[in-house]
Amino acid sequence: MNIIVILVSLVVALLILVPLLERYQHTLGLHKMQRYSKYVLPLIMVSLIIKLLYMLWYEG
Repeated sequence: MNIIVILVSLVVALLILVPLLERYQHTLGLHKMQRYSKYVLPLIMVSLIIKLLYMLWYEG
């Protein structure tokens, strides 16, 4: 049941975000995207560490 909720929310997010990103892509510009892209990898690493800690304490 949880996987269905996750998949539906991902599809809805994509249906909303893709048109918005296509519409406002020219106003963001490449410089802003490079500035925001440097935060993506640290955020992914933090989320992976949090997931690992959750698995060790609550599922172990």
